[in-house]
Amino acid sequence: MNITDTHCHLLSSPLYENLDNIIERAKSRGIDKFVVVTENFEESIKALELSERYKGVIFAAAGLFPTNLDLLEALKIADFIKKNRKKIVAIGEVGLDHWKIKDEKERKLQREIFEIFVELAIELNLPLNIHSRSAGKVTIELLIAKGAEKVQMHAFDGSFSSAKKGIDAGFFFSVPPSIVRSNQKQKLFRRMPIENILLESDAPALAPEAGDINEPANILFALEYLGYLKKLEIEEMVAKISKNTQKLYGELNADI
Repeated sequence: MNITDTHCHLLSSPLYENLDNIIERAKSRGIDKFVVVTENFEESIKALELSERYKGVIFAAAGLFPTNLDLLEALKIADFIKKNRKKIVAIGEVGLDHWKIKDEKERKLQREIFEIFVELAIELNLPLNIHSRSAGKVTIELLIAKGAEKVQMHAFDGSFSSAKKGIDAGFFFSVPPSIVRSNQKQKLFRRMPIENILLESDAPALAPEAGDINEPANILFALEYLGYLKKLEIEEMVAKISKNTQKLYGELNADI
């Protein structure tokens, strides 16, 4: 199998300190490529360094986590992305978070920062790797209004009806290993067309067991559960999802 983990935080502790072993365990289970998302400027630099060190295995995204409301840092990251366009495969993790950000003034700033990244993604023809906790519907509406087409909704926590406009727009929704214990995700992906599905770990978060440290190797739990929901063999699931991954990210290879 050749599976891509389309959203993971390999720079986070304790994964980063044990990276070679983490990657080898994942590879032994058929997960051989990793899109590393970032949460700030410093991580964006480190992700690019990782992509050079693990050429053809780790691929760098760059972004600002939505609860970080630092406009200057957002602009700094946007400039970094422009300068390194050929080495970066996505803009992320970016988006909206209405779970932690409650104040209306802060939400307005969060939206302003997000719009900077959405417009940049369209300008540079880069995929967006999106966080939308408790803000799925409004995030999708913003993306459609802005004309974004290359979109991955990571660990979407809304209902199928909230996701529907994104599905119709051709957005992708990625499944984490926590689907095995999440009624919400089970309901969502039971109805989600296979043509809109990607795989992610979100490691070290969203493990199959609540509270555990997650790692990319656990993507197999998500894949097996999807097979159960869709009544498809694992090989067929991998083929279909690999096609989706290529459609969004293109050929992920050592030339990037």
